[in-house]
Amino acid sequence: MTGRSRPVPRAERFEAVVAGGGPAGAVAALVLARAGRHVLLVDGRPPGAPAGSFTIGETLPPAARPLLDDLGLWAAFAADGHLRCPGTYASWGSARLHGHSHLLDPHGHGWHLDRDRFDAFLREAAMAAGALIRRAVVVGHRRSAGEQHLLVRERSGTVRELRAGWVVDATGRRALIGRRLARRRRQDRLVAAFVRLGGAGAGGYPGDPELRTLVEAVPEGWWYTARVPAGRVVAHLTDADLAAARLRTAEGFRRAASCTRHVGERLSGYDPAASPAPRWTAAHGLRLCPPAGPGWVAAGDSAIAFDPLSSQGILTALHTGARAGRAVDRCLAGDSGALASYVSFLDGVADAYHRHHARSYAEERRWPAYPFWRRRNGAVPNRRAAGADPVRGPA
Repeated sequence: MTGRSRPVPRAERFEAVVAGGGPAGAVAALVLARAGRHVLLVDGRPPGAPAGSFTIGETLPPAARPLLDDLGLWAAFAADGHLRCPGTYASWGSARLHGHSHLLDPHGHGWHLDRDRFDAFLREAAMAAGALIRRAVVVGHRRSAGEQHLLVRERSGTVRELRAGWVVDATGRRALIGRRLARRRRQDRLVAAFVRLGGAGAGGYPGDPELRTLVEAVPEGWWYTARVPAGRVVAHLTDADLAAARLRTAEGFRRAASCTRHVGERLSGYDPAASPAPRWTAAHGLRLCPPAGPGWVAAGDSAIAFDPLSSQGILTALHTGARAGRAVDRCLAGDSGALASYVSFLDGVADAYHRHHARSYAEERRWPAYPFWRRRNGAVPNRRAAGADPVRGPA
């Protein structure tokens, strides 16, 4: 960020306030600002976030290109130097690696993102379109007399009240606004333990040329690893109650990764002594029901979060952010059907995700007695028999 945020007077009123400065929130603010709306983007992350702030959602599939083009962002994004992702290797359903290449994809290759830079790029685009930005976190919300009232705490500790006709909840899995107004449905107990290897002064391995994402199923869950601009991300996905205690230490995580057949080989050039202790995050599917109501809509992970195997997390955040922004603009213009259209759109996204998720896990049948796979492998048609695409890997 360049620090071009503008001061917000106490209790100033906006047509819309977008809570959350990630991809979904930034795109929603961008769409609203371009529609001429008086919109404020509330972003709780400090500028110049530290390098350790990475997440495991760092891959963007080729299908993002037409959306970025529609948003007028493609040329600037393409020039921003993110690593290309030419496809995926997966050991899923057998010990042998199966490849999925983007070579024949009509949109070209995907990308391994520098997430800090990508998110800042989207926020800059929103501000260039006329959105205001406030560095603050949401600490309260209520609706009164047809208006949304948000309490936000600035970095200085000052608490301000913001009033708006509409609020977009783009606060991620926390759903700071939506969880007070709707029910959240959790799909399972999936969690991710993950580390980032490499980078300046952190045991980097400049000889690592492999840009394809690698996914490998194991009896206790699955692993993946992918190159990112700052090194290589390695993650283990399993259920929270099945996670081995050894995975919480740097040595235990490293040993577990080295016991895999393909991921361990991919990591062989990295300095074991530089492996940090893993971080943990929720990775289960999650849905807000309903995802919208009078004066509010949810977007991104606040509305619907995916199992990382789907490879659609950031793309869906962009799509839902754009759709949420358009829905709020239409509502402000008096379109009574805009909210129902947005909810219908999210229903379609959820239905497609659940079909893909069930078929993906049904493809792996090697360990039916292990709890992780027994929980997921019900009477579901085989993916290949149903004509589904092969596993594409996490995002």
